[in-house]
Amino acid sequence: MAQQILIVDDDPTQRRLLEGVVTKLGFRAVQATGGQEGLEVLESPQGAEVSVVLLDLKMPDVDGLGVLTQLRPQRPTLPVIVLTAQAGIETVVKAMRAGADDFIVKPASPERVRVSIQNALKLTALTGEVDRLRKTTAGNFGFGDLIGESGAMGEIVTLGERGAQSNIPILITGESGVGKEIVARAIQGAGDRAGKPFVTVNCGALPENLVESILFGHEKGAFTGAHEKHTGKFQEANGGTLFLDEIGELRPDMQVKLLRALQEGEVDPVGSKRPVKVDIRLISATNKDLEALVQTGEFREDLFYRLNVFPIHIPPLRQRKDDVPLLIDHFIGRFTVEENKKIIGIDAAAMEMLRQYSWPGNIRQLENTVYRAIVLCEGEALSIRDFPQIAHAMEVELPPLEQAPRETVPVTSVPENAGASPGLDSKLSDVPLRAPAPEANLKGHIRALAGDGHLRTLDDIEGEMIRLAIDRYTGHMSEVARRLGIGRSTLYRKVRELGLEPKSEAG
Repeated sequence: MAQQILIVDDDPTQRRLLEGVVTKLGFRAVQATGGQEGLEVLESPQGAEVSVVLLDLKMPDVDGLGVLTQLRPQRPTLPVIVLTAQAGIETVVKAMRAGADDFIVKPASPERVRVSIQNALKLTALTGEVDRLRKTTAGNFGFGDLIGESGAMGEIVTLGERGAQSNIPILITGESGVGKEIVARAIQGAGDRAGKPFVTVNCGALPENLVESILFGHEKGAFTGAHEKHTGKFQEANGGTLFLDEIGELRPDMQVKLLRALQEGEVDPVGSKRPVKVDIRLISATNKDLEALVQTGEFREDLFYRLNVFPIHIPPLRQRKDDVPLLIDHFIGRFTVEENKKIIGIDAAAMEMLRQYSWPGNIRQLENTVYRAIVLCEGEALSIRDFPQIAHAMEVELPPLEQAPRETVPVTSVPENAGASPGLDSKLSDVPLRAPAPEANLKGHIRALAGDGHLRTLDDIEGEMIRLAIDRYTGHMSEVARRLGIGRSTLYRKVRELGLEPKSEAG
């Protein structure tokens, strides 16, 4: 889903030019004919979808500085890029002090606008991720930080907010990867224990001989290897929340001790002579049917009723497809920052394919799929080609690689140590090549015979093959090297020998 850009300018010609640039870059453009109209758009429901504002500084009704003054208290993190014909230092300083994130002098080149928008979006994504991490670490992650607008997610938020207002035990159920821990953190952040410890225990990963020690702690010398005192997870969570994930994996003898700890509000550390009082908020989670385990005797009935006081079920992702686009946008913003990629979004065909996929691994699978696509992507928007596994599962045919224009091929100057330069392909720019040899045939066929009827030399055929490969794979040198079956450093050396690198100007 492409990002939405608001263009605020009283000049219709400038608006059309900027709209053309924004649309060509893959963004959605919204126009406002003046500062007041721009503020009205931002205050409307549509304004919540605006990711970046392109703002003219000089307008007759409310000028750019006036828009910034009114906008910043309401949308402090919304990126605003100011455009003006006045390039004086005083004008720049005023705009930046008013809250502008970038400053472009008219007439702005499409490349300058693109770079400015991409930088603004990356900064927003980075700021958002830092904010989420800060809230998670501080125990202040709330329901407003959850991603999803489906009806099912609305019900989860409603139940979670009600449960957060008391100390009632909560059991979160759902398939693996649906986000049970995230919901548990939101419950803590919405209650009176916000900011207090949030301690997570994966009951399915506890070593059998250390379960009791990990949960309840032990005294020094309580058993072989107990060289010092250990407080245990219950005591670590004292005053805050204890999240027992995969509670259905807890072995029967520990279920008895857990039940006693919950009933009495105290734990017995291994080797201790007296119990220790603890004050915790208990949230449990499982991807199993605990009622079925009770029927088979694998889970204690009394413990089940103790945990299942306030159940919350999280449906799988395939049942809340409306959340998929929002999650994809979030992961794209996050991973483009982490991987330092210039990706502005995802095209409509790829988005629809991902939306229709069943996602057996739920949000965790979606997250890893988008991460892999970000790494694979060589363009400015994710496409079906970047999701080969999903396309195969959905029986969607991968589109062919796009051809570069015949007159230019994306190639960059090749350094001597090109083979040791990761990421060089992502920096390729359109550079005219030396004209092909007369006998070159770039339609996919290479002749073995020269005009005189004799065999052509291997060097001629090799050079034509490299030219053909560069043209065929639009200058993506990693792909060219892979298809030709040679190393990148070898390919770059041959490119230099063939004169395909751009010539540096004298002086």
